[in-house]
Amino acid sequence: MRTEDLLAAIATGLWRWDSVSGAVSYDAEAARLVGLPAEAVTLPEAAARACFHPADWLEIKAIVELAVAEGTLAEARLRIVDEKGTVLRTVRTRSRPIPRGGPEDGYYLLGILQEVPEALPGTSAVGPQITGDWRRNREAFLLDAGRALAEAMSTAEVLRVAAGLSMPGFSPDGLAVFGVQGDRISVIGHHGPREAADHPFQDMALETDCPAAEVVRTGRAVYLPTPEEYRGRFPAAWSLDRPRTRRSWAFLPLIVAGRTIGAWMAGFAYPVSFSPDERSVLTTIARMLAQALSRAALQETERELSDGLQRSMLPAGKPDIPGLAVAARYVPTGGGLQVGGDWYDVIGLPSGRTALVIGDVQGHDVRAAGIMGQLRIAVRAYASEGHHPDAVLSRASRFLAGLTGPEGPDGRYDPRFATCLYMEVDPVAGTLDIARAGHPDPAVRLADGTMMIRPTEGGLPLGIDSDTDYPTTRAVLEPGETLLMCTDGLIETGGHDLETGWKRIRAAFERAAAGSEGPDDLEALAEALVQAVHGPPSHHTTGPLADRREDDIALLLIRREAEVCLVGPGSAPVRRTAVTVAQAEPERIAGARRQLRDMLHDWADPDQVESAVLMLSEMVTNVLVHTDGDALLVAEVSGRRGSRRLRLDVADSSDELPHRRRPGELASSGRGLLLMEMLADSWGVDPRGDGKCIWYELYETSPDQRPGPDAADGAARHA
Repeated sequence: MRTEDLLAAIATGLWRWDSVSGAVSYDAEAARLVGLPAEAVTLPEAAARACFHPADWLEIKAIVELAVAEGTLAEARLRIVDEKGTVLRTVRTRSRPIPRGGPEDGYYLLGILQEVPEALPGTSAVGPQITGDWRRNREAFLLDAGRALAEAMSTAEVLRVAAGLSMPGFSPDGLAVFGVQGDRISVIGHHGPREAADHPFQDMALETDCPAAEVVRTGRAVYLPTPEEYRGRFPAAWSLDRPRTRRSWAFLPLIVAGRTIGAWMAGFAYPVSFSPDERSVLTTIARMLAQALSRAALQETERELSDGLQRSMLPAGKPDIPGLAVAARYVPTGGGLQVGGDWYDVIGLPSGRTALVIGDVQGHDVRAAGIMGQLRIAVRAYASEGHHPDAVLSRASRFLAGLTGPEGPDGRYDPRFATCLYMEVDPVAGTLDIARAGHPDPAVRLADGTMMIRPTEGGLPLGIDSDTDYPTTRAVLEPGETLLMCTDGLIETGGHDLETGWKRIRAAFERAAAGSEGPDDLEALAEALVQAVHGPPSHHTTGPLADRREDDIALLLIRREAEVCLVGPGSAPVRRTAVTVAQAEPERIAGARRQLRDMLHDWADPDQVESAVLMLSEMVTNVLVHTDGDALLVAEVSGRRGSRRLRLDVADSSDELPHRRRPGELASSGRGLLLMEMLADSWGVDPRGDGKCIWYELYETSPDQRPGPDAADGAARHA
């Protein structure tokens, strides 16, 4: 007799469900039992679901998922309903999941259906009643547990969350997490009466006859509802553990991508029958716990990798430069591995001077970090050979172009560029020789606390054009002044552009006490600059580019120290800046105007500031138009706030003195000296051996203290 005939003779139907396609197949007897014509049929999942009571369908789904996870039989009672929802009969199903291949390939569910009589109230056939409140509590508990485990960022946090997992009516009083290392298994986390170090299964072989080892070996859960069952199945483990305070135990595998990474034990101080609903809760928690542990381990590995990689690419220790205090910071924020293309370096040169370098390779990935490491080594090598700043950057640009171009070592065309600021420092004289490749200009905090951006000449970023020239700008760092070199991450993080970003940095830079000295103060300043970008206040000062991606941050601070204070007690600090405007670079006049505005940012009368800027433009333009040389501009602010003096000198190499002209109404020039007479408090022209210097002075007054036109006409003029 065929199997189908035998099953039909005892009123038992055969059915199969495909988890991939969702198709449900019934033989003739099974079709009759679910209210369909008595013939073999294959239905989609939606049509098959319509034959069952909705509550029972949800129940069987949960039971099947549990059976798949545990590799056991799925058994349940189901009510068959007609189109109007009337219950026709009750059937019992027993089914077994059959894997199609790997865990990701799905499974077949093969089972039988039998009609059973309605269970009488109070009999064991009814089974435990699972109320709606219990289900709602279970769902809320699983959602809360899933959120807490998803937010845990380290193994310690995951174990702490696991130790606090409990729900009303189903709360384990002891938990243990076992991890696997090779052929050994040990407790990596423990919560309960016994300390983890005293756990009898702290370190054991996988062949040990204990529940946790069996779970790891087989990948199947072990439920021990009574002490007698524990002692009968694992006598050796029972004799070692002797858990007299607990009455039930559940050991579940921690599985990630089909691989068992450990086991989880939940012990209960009261008897637990481990019903399908209770096993379903435990299985779900074990899955979430396994994913959380795997994710935390991966993140810890990535952090260790990135920290080691970054430490190997940054200077080994804090540099010691006589006459200079140095502070540096690197904050990776852009990449998933917390490592990017920003770097800084301090290089001792054969001449006895020191080179400071800061740069940023395009990208926030491992390749950017690798290129950064190679470029840093190349720049250090070129600098150590004694090349000047312009030559160092030119060679570095050719190196980067060859490294990332079509003929790169990996055979792929992945062009990358890098910005860089290279500075050669003479601590004794305070001179700075600066070469810049597409990088933000440095900023200087003067002795009185005023921050100014120091414009420098520059070229294209490294790696774009291998033949690019990088002109050198010479500047002077006065005693007590602090210079900031940074990557664009410090300026633009938080949605800021260059203008608003520098405004934010200025507030933090100038907030520190003016004239503070010592490496500790410089370290505090470096921390304050980082906090201005990443600290709580930064969340309330989002820039205009709100969708801008976050970037890595690197910064270098240097302060020139002096053995003798140049500003005596009671004296006022002096602000001073110098700018050279070459004949071939008239566009640098805009930078000179910006520097003067920065110097006068707290000047009492805004109209005087505009007058000072207008006269500067007139004086420098006259040099470029009427002479063949460059213009050297020196601006100095002295005195105490409210009664300060601005003196601005513009020197050139021509001996020809300016003279007053009488321009007509339509003339476009010739009014320079007239402007000087009208706007300056005093001005003059001083001949020099190699040229001349034209200068003016402004005396700070508030707008309500400015003299009237008649008083201004009587002011002293010097020609």
